[in-house]
Amino acid sequence: MERSTTAPRKNILFIMADQMAAPMLPFYQPSPIRMPNLSRLATGGVVFDSAYCNSPLCAPSRFTLVSGQLPSRIGAYDNAADFPADIPTYAHYLRRLGYHTALSGKMHFCGPDQLHGYEERLTSDIYPADYGWAVNWDEPDTRPSWYHNMSSVLQAGPCVRTNQLDFDDEVVFKARQYLYDHVRKDDARPFCLTVSMTHPHDPYTIPRAYWDRYSDADIPQPEAVPPQEALDPHSKRLLKVYDLWGKPLPEEKVRDARRAYFGACSYIDDQVGSLLAVLEETGLLQDTLIVFSGDHGDMLGERGLWYKMHWFEMAARVPLLVWAPGQFEPGRVAASVSTADLLPTLVELAGGSPAAGLPLDGRSLVPHLRGEGGHDEVFGEYMAEGTVSPLMMIRRGNYKLIYSETDPCLFFDLSNDPAERENLASSPSHAQAFEAFMAEARAKWDIPSIHRQVLASQRRRRFVGQALALGTLKSWDHQPQVDASQQYMRNHIDLDDLERRARFPQPCQLNENEGGRP
Repeated sequence: MERSTTAPRKNILFIMADQMAAPMLPFYQPSPIRMPNLSRLATGGVVFDSAYCNSPLCAPSRFTLVSGQLPSRIGAYDNAADFPADIPTYAHYLRRLGYHTALSGKMHFCGPDQLHGYEERLTSDIYPADYGWAVNWDEPDTRPSWYHNMSSVLQAGPCVRTNQLDFDDEVVFKARQYLYDHVRKDDARPFCLTVSMTHPHDPYTIPRAYWDRYSDADIPQPEAVPPQEALDPHSKRLLKVYDLWGKPLPEEKVRDARRAYFGACSYIDDQVGSLLAVLEETGLLQDTLIVFSGDHGDMLGERGLWYKMHWFEMAARVPLLVWAPGQFEPGRVAASVSTADLLPTLVELAGGSPAAGLPLDGRSLVPHLRGEGGHDEVFGEYMAEGTVSPLMMIRRGNYKLIYSETDPCLFFDLSNDPAERENLASSPSHAQAFEAFMAEARAKWDIPSIHRQVLASQRRRRFVGQALALGTLKSWDHQPQVDASQQYMRNHIDLDDLERRARFPQPCQLNENEGGRP
């Protein structure tokens, strides 16, 4: 797929969507979801058909994505896990390589470091940075008030405004402004701008303009939903986590939730289109490599499950595409890869290599981008809501193993059973493959040791979080700083010069292009 190995370093625009289920998207299979901008990028880029998150929950997935290290290695256990400041991220690497690194939007960093290598963070986060959402394995039957419930589905429908729309509109506005500022600055450095939106994450509601892009007839219902009693133990626990056990959902609310979700996917696509428009009108498009991915998927009622928190395809598979015309030929990659692979990939694309002596679980996708083949393997770890012990995953070739030492293991042949209906863990004809995967899982993970580490972390964070909630609050949430003295018109700046520098193209550029004098 590679055309040139001598191309200069490009800017990098990394766009993330939240909770976007890859199996539902039109550039993976026939789908009613309308996403013309991303479909155009997919047609001209390299699409990964079997890309996964490494933990099907926001914070653990994102910590692994930015660091290239699996959750158990960095303590990324749940949505209130502290992300240590000394864990190298792709932002640290690219900053060392001379890139200006910026983040607009969500990354769900927990703890006092809210930058993690980004030179600039343009917005706050939509989620809290404290320890309030820590899971408690000491009380597995207690359901905290902050857990997901089914209100997102039961209240699904069109809206005028939401918290998430406020956030994503700001994220994209600030990202567009960053791109405009880049072309007006005297800064020769390439940029790596991460734009991370929170749609189509629940709650399932979206403005009527997006709701009306679809009709009820466009919305497929979940297929062959099994009885709750027939589900695996982890699925049963999840139903209790979000308060759906023994409570059937009205069919029309399932449809409404999926319709709003489809509208939210179209909203994301429109935001991608607005970013592409800025790149094009500023002349940055051909000098910018675009990566689009997500943190995890959404079950959307399939198997009777919602949200994420499991290793089934709808929850674990993410969109992943790389668009770099002139550098990589369009194509599709069938091998299984993960978002942990993005750090070494971005580092290599920026002209560097991972530091020797530092731990790294991800592997570069550049050989795949060049059409040379590459690894076909994903490891995943989940230790958050619904678990009572670590729940691990291995994906390789045709097979996926969901491994637990407390629940029966699940083993699927995705080439013949993409909907994961038949557990082959007891199949005589698959016994050899299953035992090989099981032996690998036992050798890779010391589950009792990881279990102890998770419990110790949960107990520490509960103790510290309860203490910090008393007395004067000192928030860890990122506070974007704006120096208004340097904005717009101010008397310490020559107004003519300010207006000239703030204009793009600058008047002298216009005159030169028109054959006139500066």
